[in-house]
Amino acid sequence: MQLENILTPDRCYCDVETISKKRLLKKISEKIATDINHLQSNQIFEALMARERLGSTGLGKGIAIPHCRVSSSKEIIACLVTLDQPVDFDAVDSIPVDLLFLLIVPEQKTDEHVRVLAHLAALFNDENFCKILRNTHNGKALYDVAINYQL
Repeated sequence: MQLENILTPDRCYCDVETISKKRLLKKISEKIATDINHLQSNQIFEALMARERLGSTGLGKGIAIPHCRVSSSKEIIACLVTLDQPVDFDAVDSIPVDLLFLLIVPEQKTDEHVRVLAHLAALFNDENFCKILRNTHNGKALYDVAINYQL
């Protein structure tokens, strides 16, 4: 899985301020809709919230991989985010989240969706990778770390 196929430097955000999971997902939905013209922020946000109602995408250790299917999406779209302060994400270990990798997936890309999630789980399981991300404070640098990191 090549992250540069789904992630761009313009969709890497450092030290984002937020006060809740809901507001964070709303803010990121708006940023993605601004970057991807054929997607609407409300549609993204509602799909993300629907997925979160099924169960938190907070993996633990301060990491979340919110993801959803959006019918109007033509390709898998990713967004990498670090937060200025951790936020409660209802993670399995109850540790607030400060690293997010958000995915928007077209309805028909089921196999690719699973492959991307598996790759991301392996990456974010690497403590060194997470440490580097947490100490990166520039969107372009965040992007470079994400696409160049070797497991």
